[in-house]
Amino acid sequence: MAARNTARKRAFQILFEGDQRGADVLTVLADWIRHARSDTRQPPVSEYTMQLVEGYAGHATRIDELIAQYAVGWTLDRMPVVDRNILRLGAYELIWVDETPDAVVLDEMVQLAKEFSTDESPSFVNGLLGRLKDLKPSLRRDASSEA
Repeated sequence: MAARNTARKRAFQILFEGDQRGADVLTVLADWIRHARSDTRQPPVSEYTMQLVEGYAGHATRIDELIAQYAVGWTLDRMPVVDRNILRLGAYELIWVDETPDAVVLDEMVQLAKEFSTDESPSFVNGLLGRLKDLKPSLRRDASSEA
């Protein structure tokens, strides 16, 4: 399980970097892969990290809509960058990755918030992702009807 934990952390870092640079996350992912291949000091980018980043990129617009819709009192652009990207990653894995149990996704995202964000962030992340978890059946129906 430590490998998945590391993969999620790296996926979060890639999303965060893309957000900070105003760059496409797939471009940032390609940069990370290229650096890992050319510099032995850089850790390799795992297959699961790639799956998470590519999956998020494929649903980014819908994920941002969901976060904006259910983040009570916060607009997406006013949200702390760390929290916004943890939520993006968590929303993707929660709604579109069936093999990961919902409780694992929530726990992992809360841990990222504890490690990288403010004292209030873990409860904010847990609350918003918990709401998306509760709505997951209808969100999945909405997503499949858009396809």
